[in-house]
Amino acid sequence: MKILKLISYLLDYPADDLPLHKGSMIDTVTEAEHLSENAKTLLIDFIKSRCALDILDWQSDYDGLFERGRSLSLLLFEHVHGESRDRGQAMIDLQNQYKAAGLEIGVRELPDYIPLYLEFASTQGSDNAKHWLQDVAHIIALLAARLKKRESNYANLMLALLDIAEIDIDLAAVESQIENEKRDDTKEALDKVWEEEAISFGGDAVNGGCPSNANRPSEGQRRDQDLPINFVDAASSTRPSQPLH
Repeated sequence: MKILKLISYLLDYPADDLPLHKGSMIDTVTEAEHLSENAKTLLIDFIKSRCALDILDWQSDYDGLFERGRSLSLLLFEHVHGESRDRGQAMIDLQNQYKAAGLEIGVRELPDYIPLYLEFASTQGSDNAKHWLQDVAHIIALLAARLKKRESNYANLMLALLDIAEIDIDLAAVESQIENEKRDDTKEALDKVWEEEAISFGGDAVNGGCPSNANRPSEGQRRDQDLPINFVDAASSTRPSQPLH
């Protein structure tokens, strides 16, 4: 499912050359078979607005959202288990499911990293991909609500994922639940976290275990159901770049 791979790419740390592929990304959204027209509009608006930014501003905004505090963590199980031992076992179980599907990830990669999870789902066929999204839809909805509260258009990506999952979630109810939620990315909140000793289950312990944009599936993964996205830099060449991995 190419659209899932694209959303995975957009949810990862913004690559320096990402704005150059604006046209190809919009084409992928326009041609997507598993998106409603409203979801397509949300994704295209996101791509246009983000690609209009200086890449350093985009990267800075990304860091501010996803690398500060835990409420917007892109690690699925952090929203379910926090730093408890249950999270470690859940990651082992998920990694075993990846292996059962014929996929392997690096020893330093965290299987519950959402961009990695989406890229895996994109290789499993449309029906299976929807089931994988439905399994984490409550977390995706929570992230969508928190991003909307911060007036970030990254919420558009989460809403598009819910659209693909074809699952009925009362987003207004989720937004109501977090209405009085205190932000955890303030200086005071971050200082409080540093005062406490955290448990790390791998990855970059210095940064709270959050993976970087290197957390991608390996080249040896099975991709028999995978259709690559070819980004084309229309300004300099008509030759497609390497498929997104």
